[in-house]
Amino acid sequence: MIVWINGTFGAGKTSTARELAGLLPDGTLYDPELIGDALRRLLPHKRLAEVCDYQDLPSWRRLVVDAAAAMLAELGGVLVVPMTLLRQEYRDEIFGALAARRIPVRHVLLAPAETILRERIARRQETEPEPADPRDRTWAYDHIPLYRQALGWLTADAHVIDNGPLTARETAERIAEAVRTDAAGICDIVQTPEPTRETVAAGVLLFDDQDRVLLVDPTYKPGWEFPGGVVEAGEAPACAGVREVAEELGLTLEQVPGLLVVDWEPPRSPAYGGLRLLFDGGRLTREDAERLRLPGPELRAWRFVTETEAAGLLPPQRYERLRWALRARERGHPLYLEAGRPTP
Repeated sequence: MIVWINGTFGAGKTSTARELAGLLPDGTLYDPELIGDALRRLLPHKRLAEVCDYQDLPSWRRLVVDAAAAMLAELGGVLVVPMTLLRQEYRDEIFGALAARRIPVRHVLLAPAETILRERIARRQETEPEPADPRDRTWAYDHIPLYRQALGWLTADAHVIDNGPLTARETAERIAEAVRTDAAGICDIVQTPEPTRETVAAGVLLFDDQDRVLLVDPTYKPGWEFPGGVVEAGEAPACAGVREVAEELGLTLEQVPGLLVVDWEPPRSPAYGGLRLLFDGGRLTREDAERLRLPGPELRAWRFVTETEAAGLLPPQRYERLRWALRARERGHPLYLEAGRPTP
């Protein structure tokens, strides 16, 4: 199990995590900051200059999960992870990958009042055993607005503790009690097993009366997506799309949807790629849209969007798949794509 202690810089995560690792049976401190330090040494300066934060590196997010899985395989017990995650898509990617490895995560947010937070940042500068880099304090102050913006999803996702009036030991005791009593519950996130080979996935495009397309926001991976999922063994792809729409949205399609695109997604480590099919599920009535329901562990939201709006929500290759699917719908015949582009 992992107890992930979140909060903005200066919230007291690391000192609390040290105390908590000693309180929990078989507790071990695991600080992903070390992964960032290693990448700073390993990656070329040119690559590091392309990002503002090592969390923006896909390799950091991947290695955080890999190292956690390796430590739990080696040690068992509980990993206590003090790490700021203010971008919801990074939380989705990391927690989703942990869930795929059957590693449960209990997410705790340390949320002292902002006045206390600013006092701690200033005081830490004065109490460090070695002179601290003034840029560290500026970095911490600069992240307070980002933290405020993230509070909406953070407080909905995590067990919140106001540790403003508490010592690190008292905060750790609160967390240990919340873990023991299940007040800090296991993150409700779908456990999609990691593929071990190329997969076939079927998505279904659904439209409203303005010809906008329906997208869904998964809890377990970054970026928006089409309704759909992996085709199960022995299952026809179109039937898989119909099944996924029913499971994800509570909507029963009356007929098998027509094919729009077949897209071969090449393997890009650590992903295996495979065939991605998009089908035309037709136009929903206003009454159909009002009956849409979302499963809590898998999807957090849905919305109808224009093609232009979809460009800002979908990852690039997924958007290209949508773009060509819309062209295929206009032309009335399906297209074959490779990596999101029609073949010559």
